[in-house]
Amino acid sequence: RTGPKPPFISLLFYVATDGQGVLQPLIEEKTRLASLRGQTEELGNFTITFQQPTTEAGLPLYARYNYLQTKAEGLHRLTDVVKLSLTPRFSYAPPGLPKRHYFGVDAYHSPAGDRELRSQLLVHQVTVPVPCRVEVAFESGSVANRPERLLAETLTQELDTHAAAFERRFEQTFGLAGKGFSQQQQHFARALLSNMLGGMGYFYGHSLVQSPHTEAPQPYPAGPLFTAVPSRSFFPRGFLWDEGFHQLLLARWDPALSQEVLAHWFDLMNAEGWIPREQILGDEALAKVPPEFVVQHSQAGNPPTFFLALQQLLRQGAVQQDYLQRLYPRLQSWYSWYNHTQAGPLPYTFRWRGRDQDTQLFLNPKTLTSGLDDYPRATHPSLDERHLDLRCWMGIASAVMAEVATRVGEPASDYAHMAARLADNELLDQHHWAEMLGTFADYGNHTQAVALEREHLRPPPAGQPSPIPRLVRVVRKQPRLQFVGGALGYVSLFPLLLQLLRPDSQHLGSLLADMKNEQKLWTPFGLRSLSRSSPFYLKRNTEHDPPYWRGAIWININYLAVKALNHYSQLEGPHQKEAARLYHELRANVIGNVLQQYLDSGYVWEQYNDSTGRGQGCYPFTGWSALVVLMMAEEY
Repeated sequence: RTGPKPPFISLLFYVATDGQGVLQPLIEEKTRLASLRGQTEELGNFTITFQQPTTEAGLPLYARYNYLQTKAEGLHRLTDVVKLSLTPRFSYAPPGLPKRHYFGVDAYHSPAGDRELRSQLLVHQVTVPVPCRVEVAFESGSVANRPERLLAETLTQELDTHAAAFERRFEQTFGLAGKGFSQQQQHFARALLSNMLGGMGYFYGHSLVQSPHTEAPQPYPAGPLFTAVPSRSFFPRGFLWDEGFHQLLLARWDPALSQEVLAHWFDLMNAEGWIPREQILGDEALAKVPPEFVVQHSQAGNPPTFFLALQQLLRQGAVQQDYLQRLYPRLQSWYSWYNHTQAGPLPYTFRWRGRDQDTQLFLNPKTLTSGLDDYPRATHPSLDERHLDLRCWMGIASAVMAEVATRVGEPASDYAHMAARLADNELLDQHHWAEMLGTFADYGNHTQAVALEREHLRPPPAGQPSPIPRLVRVVRKQPRLQFVGGALGYVSLFPLLLQLLRPDSQHLGSLLADMKNEQKLWTPFGLRSLSRSSPFYLKRNTEHDPPYWRGAIWININYLAVKALNHYSQLEGPHQKEAARLYHELRANVIGNVLQQYLDSGYVWEQYNDSTGRGQGCYPFTGWSALVVLMMAEEY
């Protein structure tokens, strides 16, 4: 925080059950929750002790205490319960200082109704001057005859032992000290990995799915999911395309853990081979999702990034044969689902389903299924579209399927043929090279002559209130089938990002030049998502929909760019030296900025401003932004 330090603060510690278990509080001096004994199915017996606050030197401090004991509908409602229990009637008056009032937990009266109050909640609140030291000890009953309680120096020594072991293993895995990174930089990298690991969760519940075979959304069969998440506080749920990127890092740390996560995701597949792209399982996850995004559509996909993670695991030699044998039928079904449901209008082309069809309100109808949300596509969605990024994803998927089929002794020729066709640079040019634009592009029913303007409304009848004019799209030139202009950015780079271009391709040189051009994609902080020259650059998509993938710097795509540049820097060809130069510059820019923003703000961010480098969007975001660790380690 900035500004003067407050004279005192209130710290609140929550302890709650999740539908089962018992919490027994021990109250001292009427208002201090000194400790509690608990028992749950997962944890067994345990004790939590709230020590009295002290100075850094261990001297006692004046403090006021409050506690709350109540029940809630579930863990997703705990914050609401605590907020409704706060009252300002309490006072804080250290000896010799003026009395000051503060908000303290007091009593909570649950609303009337027949809703089940399934979570028992205890809150310990301590109001104390700063700086201070407050110690909370959790001790499991699973350890019998513990020689000393896990408090003070005993706990510190145990933590130091585990921290040292973690640091040794981290260095053995990523080798940052050996690469010359400072202690500060190594600490930063360890924090990113730790936050991604700490954000992993076990979720249970069902998705709400709209199928073409049903009139209304139906509950998907309930099931478990063990997964990492983009942000535990803001996005506490699994996202399919995010998770593939997460596993690129986690598979380096613990391949067995990564394989378990992938198995959980593939167990959520339906009979047609479809996996819901967003896993909103349980009340905690549901509480964070706007209603319009809850329903999953069974014709909507997401980039199949699990093939990237599986490709890396195979290269590490970390996958056992029996695991591949069990996974293979699901991989077949998943691949087949993409190959059939997302097929394009021509052989070896592909089209994302699920584009927004409301062309009146959107500057450019979104394509959430691509993962790139508002990235500009053809302005008028049609069946004639060809999406470059999906074609490239399917190229990687086909190559990995061919390798897995060969390893498990199944026919691989069809997958190998598809991989070869999708890697055929002449066919790629035919479908996606826009000569007039000088780059690769989507194809569809498109016009650049669009804008958002206030609609002109007729005056209402006398006495009637005037309606508020909306911001609507105005089309000044009718669309026609063509390559999508005005959209140079991440999508244009996909043949390079997924390493489908030959090292001697002249188009590789064009993409490298666009990448390095500061008026297009290059910044001192990483590659921006959309060229500054695009008419869609930093443009709102609706009145209430700010730009998202229209200029901001995203770390997952920058990781793919750094990885691809490293790849081309090692292959003989006319662009080898330029690829090597850009590799070193881009890697340094991304690592340096993410680190600097972490030092300035204390957080890793969802995206970064392309003009200032400042972190923006959701935070803390140690999902795919944590791929900076792999860039530091040069592990691709």
